[in-house]
Amino acid sequence: MRTVKIGLLGVGVVGSAVAKAIIDDRGTTERSGVKLELARAAVRDLSKQRAVDLSPELLTADPHDVVSNPDVDVVVELMGGENPAFELITAALSSGKHVVSANKEVLAKRGDELLATATQSGAQLIYEASVGGGIPILNTISNELLANRIESIRAIINGTTNYILTRMSGEGAAYSDVLADAQRLGYAEADPTADVDGFDALYKIAILGQLAFGTSAPVDGIHREGIGRIDARDFRYAEELGFTIKLIAAAQRTEAGLLLRVHPSLVPLDVPMASVNGALNMVEVEGDLVGPLWLQGAGAGPEPTASAVLGDVLNVARTASNGASQSSIDPLPLAPMVGHHCQYYLRLTAADQPGVLAQVATVLGDADISIRSVIQMDTDETAGQADLVIMTHSALEANMQEAVSRLRSLDVVVELDNLIRVESY
Repeated sequence: MRTVKIGLLGVGVVGSAVAKAIIDDRGTTERSGVKLELARAAVRDLSKQRAVDLSPELLTADPHDVVSNPDVDVVVELMGGENPAFELITAALSSGKHVVSANKEVLAKRGDELLATATQSGAQLIYEASVGGGIPILNTISNELLANRIESIRAIINGTTNYILTRMSGEGAAYSDVLADAQRLGYAEADPTADVDGFDALYKIAILGQLAFGTSAPVDGIHREGIGRIDARDFRYAEELGFTIKLIAAAQRTEAGLLLRVHPSLVPLDVPMASVNGALNMVEVEGDLVGPLWLQGAGAGPEPTASAVLGDVLNVARTASNGASQSSIDPLPLAPMVGHHCQYYLRLTAADQPGVLAQVATVLGDADISIRSVIQMDTDETAGQADLVIMTHSALEANMQEAVSRLRSLDVVVELDNLIRVESY
């Protein structure tokens, strides 16, 4: 029986769940053949009450006491953010300590540097919990799908936005009302920017892109849109057309290279992703041999995240590697979003008068965009306006953006309310 001593950086919600699981054991030692022992834990406030009862001798306010502690075999970093996490992970790896992290931001922004340090020192940096919480997506890609060339990844990978969109869809509620309710219930932070503006999903797809395709990207170079423009009407109109709306993070091979994108999408009602509701996540991976696979589960929360963290700790304790820290894949060049092809959903507030559709169709036609269907929805007779919903055939993103700019300048278009891409299956 091998004993592995753990040093924790952060004992917040997730850190407390990890510490409690180590202390309680729950048969982990018997199943794995590895006994985990908590040796040191760094916290910001030594006097704060926590969800787990820890001996004061284990606690320190200085995270370097954990990183430099000779008794610590594996450092578990659960602080979040880029700094000081980057410095601490680097120090731990440089000293030969293995590191397990759930920190999507530091891995997305500076993962290349950390992995290079790990390779140089011979230590392992593994990070299953940084992407899908309790969903074992990184291990699946790096081990179970090793014989496959990954063609694409699509994911609903932020529980907060999926909760908000699910309630908007089911209740016809306004975005602002559901967001306020989500904050009250604890599903959304007081400052929800990271979730609702797509940053959380962006960090996660950047990590997946690195692992599955060998390609890293500056996070500010990945196309990102949040859910703030989604209206209850969009759900009603989308359902009439056979779709729902989800925030999708995607990485896909194209002729130009790897395209990474995060944005709201229309998803057909008859595919698995359409029925992933509430705070659940789903990751779809397509390999050239296995075809499409779907992994669904809790993408966040203390217990699912602790499950992934401790799984990584046990893997590194038993094998000194789970394959997730290095990639021998030839990296793909990054493809620009302007080269993306898809169908589009357009919702316009337009003047309710003859000739409007002809003008809109002319603009789209001049941009080489073919209309698949047009539906006039809600009409405001007093204002003389109507909602015009247009579905296009597949078109080039650059052409659509040009057309959107021209549509906004038409006198008969009161407002171009929304442009949503359609996921093809």
